[in-house]
Amino acid sequence: MSPIQHHLTLLDGGMGQELRRRSESPATPLWSAQVMLDEPHLVTAVHRDFIAAGAHIITTNNYTVTPQRLARDSDPALFEALHAAALGAAHQARDESGQAVRIAGCLPPLVASYHAEVVPDDATCRRDYRRLVEVQAEGVDLFICETMTLTREALAATQAAVDHNLPVWVAFSVDDADGRRLRSGESLGEAARAVVAAGASAVLINCSVPEAVTTAMDALEDLGVPFGGYANAFTSAADLAPGGTVDGLEARQDLDPAGYAEHACGWVARGASIVGGCCEVSPAHIAELAERLRT
Repeated sequence: MSPIQHHLTLLDGGMGQELRRRSESPATPLWSAQVMLDEPHLVTAVHRDFIAAGAHIITTNNYTVTPQRLARDSDPALFEALHAAALGAAHQARDESGQAVRIAGCLPPLVASYHAEVVPDDATCRRDYRRLVEVQAEGVDLFICETMTLTREALAATQAAVDHNLPVWVAFSVDDADGRRLRSGESLGEAARAVVAAGASAVLINCSVPEAVTTAMDALEDLGVPFGGYANAFTSAADLAPGGTVDGLEARQDLDPAGYAEHACGWVARGASIVGGCCEVSPAHIAELAERLRT
């Protein structure tokens, strides 16, 4: 099997939706972190399957483990234990795989995906992103600030991570109908330039429909840093309310592994060097994409 071109980096796919398929428990607002408490072996298995599919980077399973989400949906005292479990699962999967994959620490939206209007004030963002960075920094190779919908939230996450001297990648979520704008309505190009100026070493688009990711590529190609994307396969993720569960979201029927890979290879053709998948993108999707990138 020929290797993927050396300048391309393949990310993993969507942990949360893959856990939904494998777990016998109902979805909760804390969903993927709840599985860390109840069925941690599933998290390790999903990581391992993404590595076997060809991923060069796996991202820690701590997307819902923020102070705000724990206060709303669970117990704030679980913050350290859940992060330790997430890091442990990623390291165990890497060790068991025997592959030299990198582990990315996750810096998610503090309150909710897709909703710029609920982002906390700047002082709170700075404080809590520093806390998220500090609890992960010793166990990761880089950070991905992901599903960022608002420039100032992305900047707070970027600055907290840059202070620890690890590579920082920023992934914005864009308007599904207009990939040139964040879900806040702000210009993607301006937001991207702001995080690069703050120290981000790559800029990505994530958790948006593939068509919007394609549109967004134009705003990233002149940044002077690597860029790329990892889309979701929902019909409309923006319908998810803060504190809601993914049970209310519907997967698209046209984004099977071959259909998704077609979009992702289109991003590579436009200059992207980092691609992968978000919600509803499985190890089978990543395996198909890996095979396409080899050829």
